[in-house]
Amino acid sequence: MGYASLRHCVRDLERHGQLVRVAQPVDPRLEIAEIQRRLYLAQGPAVYFERVEGSPFPALCNLYGTLDRCRFLFRDSLALVETAIQAKADPTAVMRAPWQHWRLPFAGLRSLPRRVGAWRAPVLARRTTLDQLPQIVSWPKDGGAFVTLPQVYSEDPEAPGPMRSNLGMYRVQLSGNDYGPDEVGIHYQIHRGIGVHHQAAAARGERLKVCVFVGGPPAHTFAAVMPLPEGLSELIFAGMLARRRVRVHRTSLAGASFPVFADADFAIVGTIAPSGPEATKPEGPFGDHLGYYSLRHDFPVMKVEAVFHREDAIWPFTVVGRPPQEDTSFGKLIHELTGPMVPVSIPGLEAMHAVDAAGVHPLLLAIGSERYVPYKPGRPQELLTIANAILGFNQASLAKFLMIVDGGDAPGLDVEDEAAFLAHLLARVDWRNDLHFHTRTTIDTLDYSGEGLNAGSKVVIAARGPARRELATELPPALSTASLPRVRALRVALPGVLAVELEAGFEDAASGYASAEAIARALEPHVAAFGMGADADGDPGRPAFPLLLLVDDAAFASATLHNLLWVSFTRANPSHDLHGVGAFTEHKHWGCTGPLILDARIKPWHAPPLVEDPAVTARVDDLAAPGGPLHGLF
Repeated sequence: MGYASLRHCVRDLERHGQLVRVAQPVDPRLEIAEIQRRLYLAQGPAVYFERVEGSPFPALCNLYGTLDRCRFLFRDSLALVETAIQAKADPTAVMRAPWQHWRLPFAGLRSLPRRVGAWRAPVLARRTTLDQLPQIVSWPKDGGAFVTLPQVYSEDPEAPGPMRSNLGMYRVQLSGNDYGPDEVGIHYQIHRGIGVHHQAAAARGERLKVCVFVGGPPAHTFAAVMPLPEGLSELIFAGMLARRRVRVHRTSLAGASFPVFADADFAIVGTIAPSGPEATKPEGPFGDHLGYYSLRHDFPVMKVEAVFHREDAIWPFTVVGRPPQEDTSFGKLIHELTGPMVPVSIPGLEAMHAVDAAGVHPLLLAIGSERYVPYKPGRPQELLTIANAILGFNQASLAKFLMIVDGGDAPGLDVEDEAAFLAHLLARVDWRNDLHFHTRTTIDTLDYSGEGLNAGSKVVIAARGPARRELATELPPALSTASLPRVRALRVALPGVLAVELEAGFEDAASGYASAEAIARALEPHVAAFGMGADADGDPGRPAFPLLLLVDDAAFASATLHNLLWVSFTRANPSHDLHGVGAFTEHKHWGCTGPLILDARIKPWHAPPLVEDPAVTARVDDLAAPGGPLHGLF
């Protein structure tokens, strides 16, 4: 629907029974965040908090808390937007079916950003200070308060204007650490458009002008997270999704002109120095989407020139943490919109799925095709070409574990059915040939499983052909904790996947934990117990465990698929944590003849996992009890 403001959206949701107001004051430190997490898990309504302690502004959470509500917010424009994205990915579609696309040129013109005067910019109605904004702290060890639904806007210093701008959702630290009263931290990661603008400004010796918007029409927030095709402006996308052009006013501050979204609820405007000690400050820690804290590191600091807000301003927020969280809804809607363009973008790629339960970037599943040699099934060939293309494609380039299979082997395989996909791959994979490593490369900034910030490795696991083995679904009599060295617990986590928990005291004195490589050597005499023979073909008559997971808690890791995916792929760096029974290196290619071992234990250098404050949990329990202001919401 074409909402003119966030307040307009709130009224619409309230009329349709999808929003609840809470009058009792709520604590922005931990309490309001725990309420949001519970609302999301319960698939509850959006909640409007009329009073937030320490701030004059109301707050709104769980706006995007369900996929159905996301569709409801954009119910009048989703079909048109999907058509526009498909046409951008495949322009020939317009020529093949012009009658289906006749509205696109008009919709595009009606979506262009529009410049307006100050009298038509509600966001400029009032000014405030950073300390008056809701100081929401989500997790006990967070370094301060953060803006969790920001729209961070920058323009190309060499060609300023909305058509060469970048709108992204990069976290913004409002307080804490060493920030002064007029400073905020801007945490942007690799492969982000604002980094290109910052580098261009630095090359010119200029400060980069940045505007952080909060609120406004919901389409503006969604546009900030949308991975758009190259050349498609986020502002045009926002205008099309909102059915209302993004209105921009250029306001003068400190001798510079800043572009401000007229319909935002808040606008924090300022500049980032090109270099030197004033350009960066320590930012974090912050509970992030992998389910751990991202730690303190130097990131750009913005000197704030002004904080504007509209008369009826509302502060929308979310919570980031171990999936699923509210950003899961964003991901599902993004997949609905962009899924059809994937096969067009990468020839031979049939489907791709970033696994939310594993933190999105750590695990990517894909189905490709072996089109060029259908008469001679064999080892993966085109699959590897497709995999390399995926690792160079937009945010998919951050994938750490990329698993790809041939769609021709199982035409009905669903890439989003993670358990079925893993079973299909494990039944076919040949550990001697099908592991392809990228070492000493970049990984997600928020992933601490590697060798340092942004530093780690990737692995492509490509499998095709007929099934090589039957996967075991229960422990055979020959396999027990008594029969294996220093193993405390064994659990079948999935068909062919065995969670292995070691006894205490099996740690190496130098590293503080027992290396998976040493464990692989210890298990080598017992290879037959895992149903894997002297080579990867094994004994076809015996169910096999081709994948062993070293975990801290076998019961937890095997309890649910969600736990298994999270533990396995957020705690492992492929080059360091993949080992195998019967390992070998041949012409720089690594493989193994027995089971592959994935070390999914928390290492001494890893960031700590997110744990809620028990006192806050008890307080929220009281608020949700019968007679409490939150009773019945979750």
